[in-house]
Amino acid sequence: MSASLPGPRSAPEGRGLLLHLAGPLQSWGERSQFNERDTAPFPTRSGVIGLLASALGRPRGADIGDLATLALTVRADRPGVLLRDLHTVGGGLPAAASVTTADGKKRSGAAATLLSHRHYLADAAFTAALTGDPDLLAVCADALAAPHWPPFLGRRSCPPEGPLLLGLVDDALHHLVHLPIARRLPAGPRGAEVVFHGDRPLTTLAPPAGGAGRDDGTHPAGQVTDEPDTFHPRHRSYRARARYQRTLALPAEQCAGLGSAYLTALGDYLTHRADRPRPESIRA
Repeated sequence: MSASLPGPRSAPEGRGLLLHLAGPLQSWGERSQFNERDTAPFPTRSGVIGLLASALGRPRGADIGDLATLALTVRADRPGVLLRDLHTVGGGLPAAASVTTADGKKRSGAAATLLSHRHYLADAAFTAALTGDPDLLAVCADALAAPHWPPFLGRRSCPPEGPLLLGLVDDALHHLVHLPIARRLPAGPRGAEVVFHGDRPLTTLAPPAGGAGRDDGTHPAGQVTDEPDTFHPRHRSYRARARYQRTLALPAEQCAGLGSAYLTALGDYLTHRADRPRPESIRA
C-alpha cells in the first residue's frame, strides 16, 4: 500500500472540534454493495463528513469540498461487538406493492422477497477530533448544537446517544488523548490500551505521564475508500486514502466507566481542563 494515497486536502493543526460517537448501534459502510452492507471497525471520513453535512442542512448533491478539508482522528474508547442482522423487504405483499426492479417492473413469486445482511457495531464508543479551518469548525459546531436534520452514526437507523458535541478547543489532539475514556476501569495494574485511527500520520499524539505508545503511527497501516467526492444519490463517488493507526497505553484511571459516571467525568474535564469548554452540551 503506497503512502502517497491522498488524505484530507488540507489539515491545519491546532484548533479542533471534539465529538463523542456512541450509541446502541452504529454502522460505517466501507465496501457495501447491493444486499451485503458491511461496517468498518471505526467511524469513516465519509460517515463523519456526511454527519456534518446533514447537521448543516446540505442536500445530498451539495458541494462538500470545504468539509473534505477537515482532518479526522478517532479514538476507539470501546470498539464494540460486530453484529449481523438479516433484513427482508417485500415479502407477503400483493404484486402491485412489491419491490420495483431496475427496469421498472414488479417482483412476484419467490423473487418478491429480498434478503440483505447488514452489519453493525454494537455498544461501541468513539471520541473524534476534527481539525482544520477554525471558521468552518465554528459553523459546524453551531450546526451540531442545533442540527437541520437529525444526525446518525453511519445509518439513519443508528441515532447517537448524548452528548454528540463536546465542543471547540485549542490543541484538539492533546485533548483527544487526555479526555475521559468511555470504558470500565481495567482489572489489574495495567493501563488501558487505546487504538487511534487517522487520515494522516499520528506522530503528534503524545501519551500522558505514565502512558506509553506501542508504535509511532508514522507509516500507513492500510487504506480505506472513504474519501467522499460527492454524496449525490446517483453519482456517489469515493476515493482511497491512507489509513494510519497507533496504539497508546493510557493511565487506567482515565477510564471513567459508563453511563452517568462517564458523563460526570466528561463534564468535569471540559469544565476544568478544556481551554474553551461548552459544558452546556454535556447532557445525557
